[in-house]
Amino acid sequence: MFDRLAGLARSLAIYHAIPFRQRRLRRLYRTFVTRDDLVIDVGAHAGNHVRALGALGCRVVAIEPQPDFVRVLRLLFGRSSNVTILDVGIGDRAGRAQLSISERTPTVTSLSPDWREARKADDDFSRVRWNRTLEIDVTTIDALIARYGAPAFIKLDVEGSEPSALAGLSHAVPALAFEYLPRALDRVEACVARLRALDHYVYNWSPGESYRFASETWMEESQLLESLRGSAAQQRSGDVYARLTTGD
Repeated sequence: MFDRLAGLARSLAIYHAIPFRQRRLRRLYRTFVTRDDLVIDVGAHAGNHVRALGALGCRVVAIEPQPDFVRVLRLLFGRSSNVTILDVGIGDRAGRAQLSISERTPTVTSLSPDWREARKADDDFSRVRWNRTLEIDVTTIDALIARYGAPAFIKLDVEGSEPSALAGLSHAVPALAFEYLPRALDRVEACVARLRALDHYVYNWSPGESYRFASETWMEESQLLESLRGSAAQQRSGDVYARLTTGD
């Protein structure tokens, strides 16, 4: 119980209590969305992205499988008419799956066993313990689109399951974002390969929780991967942003 409370408090402090973070996040999202756009937030966690997108007038489908954070989301947004909260995971097919939860560090809760195994060699995860498992329902992005409509933007933060989530997307969307880890760039390569199969995207990236683009120009996939292997990106995790270029 202590670990659960500590992990919950830590997430709330990180994502809601740091000054100016919401301002930066909203400024970044204005690059991709306008009022009444639909956004799918996969891995909504404590809801900081939901909060920013809601403030911009977007309709948000918030996906979060951790029960503690589903309760947080319902407390914060349960009365909001433009936020839908679903307590499911996202994968390449619908069904059931085992969610591995780190109660003290719930931000690294994951559906991906091989990603967790690889983290044993990652110094940044030396103190992380996945001490609880939970069987959850899993759906696909395609199923969400069939139910709620086509999104203007998809945000993915699912701790190594991003390639699996994108495998359940069969049509290009205008823009999306997914997390990268410095020592897990194989996941970025898999995500980029999947997006390449859907259409032509260009890329940018943002270090840490800065919510600022690292590059002044959008890059092709080879340039993105070269940038992420550089010293600036290797210092900490961050997010990759992809923008569809068809019709530009």
